[in-house]
Amino acid sequence: MNFVTSPHFCCQPKSGGVFFRAVCFFSQRRMAVYKDQIVCILTMAGRFLNHMLSFFVFTILDILDFILCYSYKIADFCVEAEWKPCYCSSSAKEEALITSSCSGDILVSEQGEYSNKKKIVRLSCSNKLQLEEISDTLYTRPSFVSEVSSKSTATATKIIRRPTFTVNPTIVEMLQGKIKGRQQTSSLPIPRWSDCDCETCTAWTCSSSKETLFVKADGAKVDDDDVKQDVLFIHGFISSSAFWTETIYPNMSEACKSKYRLLAVDLLGFGRSPKPIDSLYTLTDHLEMIEKSVIDAYKVKSFHIVAHSLGCILALATAVKYPDSVKSLTLLAPPYFPAPRGEQATQYMMRRVAPRRVWPPIAFGASVACWYEHIGRTICLVICKNHRFWEFLTKLLIRNRMRTYLMEGFFLHTHNSAWHTLHNIICGTAAKMEEYLEELKNRSNCDVTIFHGEDDELIPVECSYNMQSKIPRAKVKVVQNKDHITIVVGRKEALARELEGIWDNASG
Repeated sequence: MNFVTSPHFCCQPKSGGVFFRAVCFFSQRRMAVYKDQIVCILTMAGRFLNHMLSFFVFTILDILDFILCYSYKIADFCVEAEWKPCYCSSSAKEEALITSSCSGDILVSEQGEYSNKKKIVRLSCSNKLQLEEISDTLYTRPSFVSEVSSKSTATATKIIRRPTFTVNPTIVEMLQGKIKGRQQTSSLPIPRWSDCDCETCTAWTCSSSKETLFVKADGAKVDDDDVKQDVLFIHGFISSSAFWTETIYPNMSEACKSKYRLLAVDLLGFGRSPKPIDSLYTLTDHLEMIEKSVIDAYKVKSFHIVAHSLGCILALATAVKYPDSVKSLTLLAPPYFPAPRGEQATQYMMRRVAPRRVWPPIAFGASVACWYEHIGRTICLVICKNHRFWEFLTKLLIRNRMRTYLMEGFFLHTHNSAWHTLHNIICGTAAKMEEYLEELKNRSNCDVTIFHGEDDELIPVECSYNMQSKIPRAKVKVVQNKDHITIVVGRKEALARELEGIWDNASG
């Protein structure tokens, strides 16, 4: 009895419990530390494996693209009786002041005092074509091996040179062909042998639609008394208006459709819009077609803009051009990477968007599309030229309608349109983004809302916050468990309701 009621005995469980809890606490802490160390080791091993595998894969792709370059020259000569110029064959040693057939001087690029990199300056000729919007990333794309080597070798000296003008022969030949084509306005554009010649892809060549973009309109009629404003939808890279018409249009309320006219456009070179073979698909080319096909054709006065990915760049440029007309700007996954001091903006943008890594897969696809001109043409030859077969196979095997229309948007483009739009819009406008954002901040009062998927592996969330730092009034909403595509197609109803609220608030 005394043993049971002994105070000394009663203290044992208490002290033992405290000791047990302390042991458990330190054990959990130690396990957490071990877990963090294991995760860190696995992450480092994964990155190392990704780098090594990327080096191997992209070295092979460098060689393959070189082989395809000459293969396509032979194929083009056999089929078209001439070979078209390509950017990879242009020599960096060529320095000249070229006089074109249009009785003017073509000053294509200026070589800086300390840099061997080329930068487009101006085309001065009778038709006043401007070349400032041609991205140097079209013809300054070092191979993967040479880029790795250049990073490991520090430049010890700087050679001072006098500024000289250089020319990229590919651009000159394309512009001379474009000028010649404009002089012969009676002849219709003919798709290349590696492009699709089906009725859908060439319908624009045999009708009045060759001068305007394809626009899918819905919602209020222009003569309705309740119509407040128009809404312009701009899709991203390798997509089409179906990205909006199959997701947002069906989920808009009847009240919204009675007040707003919805206008979704196929950008130049994509979907059912014209795909001219002589176009360089610059920012001016895209904006002029949007202006002609939407703003002028539909007599748009006051409007909202909704844009995704690459389309955000065109949306910003449009908002800057029409500061009093644009009432709200909704950007989804905008590609904005401010270049560090001393970095060339176009090259920095290309390396961020297309980092030449095999993982994640979306970054690998962007890298192949951005760095390899002839591999990209081969992909278009296999997929886009035969898109009817792939569409049939897709619809046969996959009954999911969402995936079907996404693939249809991916199919309907040419290599020329995709290649030049990627470089001249995403990369080529990198240096202009600061100016656009500053103009939007100071000259426009439109509401700016930015949506971004938390799991976006192509355009990271930091891009939206970078943009907000330039436009403090912009509202950023990061959506969990959504990526670059599902930020729209994965939340169609929710996004439709949010857009309606944005438009109503902006309209007052």
